[in-house]
Amino acid sequence: MSTLETTRLRTPEQALARAEAQFKKKELQALEGQQAMAEYRAQAAATREKTERLRALRLAREEAARRQGPAVKPKPDAPAKRKDAPARRKTAQQDLASQ
Repeated sequence: MSTLETTRLRTPEQALARAEAQFKKKELQALEGQQAMAEYRAQAAATREKTERLRALRLAREEAARRQGPAVKPKPDAPAKRKDAPARRKTAQQDLASQ
C-alpha cells in the first residue's frame, strides 16, 4: 500500500494524534534550535571578550618592555669541553687480532 492509501485508512482520531505529535516534534526542534543558537552566540561573545582582554594585556606588556629599552640577553655559557675523551672500545676484529 502507498502512503496515500494508509493515510486514508486511518481513523480521524489517529490522523489527529499523528498530526499533533508531528507538530509537537517540530515545536521542540525549533525551541532546541533557538537554545543552541543562544548558547553559540554567548560562547562567541565570551571568546571575543577574552580575546580583547588578552590582546590589551599583551599590548600593555609589549609597551612596558619597549619603554624599558632593549633587553640585554646574557651570553650562553660555552659548552663544556671534555678533558679526557673516553677510551674507545675495541672492535671484534681488533680484539681477535690482539689474541
